[in-house]
Amino acid sequence: MRPRDVRKYLFDVKVACDAITAFVTGQTFEEYRRQLLLRSAVERQLITIGEALNRAAKVDKSIETAVSDFRSIISFRNIVVHGYDILKDDTVWGVAVGKVPKLRQEVEALLAKLDAAAS
Repeated sequence: MRPRDVRKYLFDVKVACDAITAFVTGQTFEEYRRQLLLRSAVERQLITIGEALNRAAKVDKSIETAVSDFRSIISFRNIVVHGYDILKDDTVWGVAVGKVPKLRQEVEALLAKLDAAAS
């Protein structure tokens, strides 16, 4: 089976970042804590981000150095998936509002660079 294009995985990260941003925009931390649906949606997108970056790095090793906090993102994905009992709402909220925008910018720049190289 042919490996998927790294751009597909990066696009998935971008879409997940956009979804998280849309979900949390206009919300407060207290609203986030009260809404199971919102928490679940954000967590699901964080899982997608971690998995897509992990797969992207298997196709193109340079992704590991091109994305800030690459290892932390993968580790956090594992905590969201396997550590539901230790996952803290304030930590997830902090990632959603504090880290996701930067990741989205980095992924957008990587996609632009890859698209330019492919032209």
